[in-house]
Formats: sequence, structure tokens, C-alpha cells
Amino acid sequence: MHLLLPAAGVGKRMGGDRNKLLMTLQDKPLFSWTLQAAAAADAVAWIGIMGQPLDFPDFEAILADLKLSKPVQLIRGGKTRQESVYNGLQALPPEATQVLIHDGARCLATPALFNRCAAALETCEGLIAAIPVKDTIKVVDEQGWVKETPERAKLWAAQTPQGFTVQRLKDCHEKGKTLGWEVTDDAALFERCGLPVKIVSGEETNLKITTPGDLAIAEFILQSRDEMPKT
Repeated sequence: MHLLLPAAGVGKRMGGDRNKLLMTLQDKPLFSWTLQAAAAADAVAWIGIMGQPLDFPDFEAILADLKLSKPVQLIRGGKTRQESVYNGLQALPPEATQVLIHDGARCLATPALFNRCAAALETCEGLIAAIPVKDTIKVVDEQGWVKETPERAKLWAAQTPQGFTVQRLKDCHEKGKTLGWEVTDDAALFERCGLPVKIVSGEETNLKITTPGDLAIAEFILQSRDEMPKT
């Protein structure tokens, strides 16, 4: 299985002007945790990292420290996540037929989640990891008035990894580029092209590090994992 990791953001909501993946989490770069989990997944055979060239020396230092046994390629990212994934798809090896895409900032995903998504991709052309929504959701108009309360049982919070057959996703990206679609994840491109997307059970702890508060939660989760009895 080939894996693409979008890692080209700046992280303005973290209050900094550099890539948030270079911030430390338990004295290690946040991105190290993402790469470790991905490399530990048996299903993942190749990793592509889409980043900005100014971050490549830092990424190379992280990779040198991790000494991963699987091939890793640095790929120039775009101005948006969508552009970065497009670039990543073009850089996949010719033999790649299936691809997982995982946000670099979701550093707490487990190897089991990568393996579960890879296995599920054998039975469909598109999937996303997701968890059921626990809160009641309100649809609100521009003036702040509640217009609708969707049925919670039908709502799921999307995560990554997301998985697709390579050619299908390439076709969707090309169509989106031609028609000027702007989406926040690759599943949305699949949906707009009328293609089915399957849900794979995600993980409650698979949060995306977006704000300083998220970093504190991630610290707590990692500490809790360290304290769990080893079996």
C-alpha cells in the first residue's frame, strides 16, 4: 500500500509562522509520531511526504533520526491541501494502484488504523476513517439562526486515513481542477464525481493537531498510552 502524507501547512491557528509539524510533542517533532505509526503499519510499503521545500531539511533530519526501513519520498506540496495531494498523486510510483492519504497533523493514529483502512480498500474504491458524532449538530444561517437539526445517528466525523484506487482519485482530481472545485478532503471529490465512499471505523484519539489546546490533549493521550500495561 502506498501512503501520501500532506505536510505543507504553516499552522497559523497554532500561533506560529512555521510548519506546526515541527513543533515538539513529548520532546520529539510532532511529525515523528505520524511517521512512526505509518511505518509500523504492515500494510504500508511506501511513503510520500508533500511539503514545502523550506521544510525539507527538517523533514530529512527527522527521517534520519527515525531510520525507517520503508522508502520515503519528499514531494513539493501546493498552496492548498488539494494541490498537495494532486502533486503527491503525480509522484506515486508507476506500480501504485491503491493509495492511503493521511493528514500529517493526525499524529496519534495507530498502525492498526492504517492496516484496517488498507484491508477495507480491497472491497471498495473509496473510503474514509470516521467516528460517530456524539454532540447534537445545528445547521445555522448567515445571521446565526438555527435552520435545522440533523439526525445525529446519521452523522459521522471524518478523519484520515482516506483510501482510494489511484486512477479513480487521479480522475477526480483532474475533474476538480478543470471545474474549479475547492474541497477540504479527497472524499469530497469522490462524492462530487458521484462515486461511493465507505466508512471505516476510526479512532477517538485520532485528533488533528490544529490549536495549542489540541497539543495539550495529544500530550495527555500519549502519556496515557505510556502508562497502559504492556501485553
